[in-house]
Amino acid sequence: MKLSRPMSLFLVAFGVWSWVIWPTFLKNIWEDPRSFSDGPTAFFTVHLVLVIVSLVLGSIIGVLGVRGFLATRRR
Repeated sequence: MKLSRPMSLFLVAFGVWSWVIWPTFLKNIWEDPRSFSDGPTAFFTVHLVLVIVSLVLGSIIGVLGVRGFLATRRR
């Protein structure tokens, strides 16, 4: 599959966006009083899993975008 340069840049931007948004979201969840009560609550655990999955997928998408962009430069 060949990615166009604009699509590659979109994927890179999506990866960067993920790394800007999700850590901020985690910080806000961490400070929420519902997150801890004698340890992490289910509320915190569910949101932590959401953040981890989103960062992993955002990273993979960003790497695909970088690889696609670099491939367009070699042609």
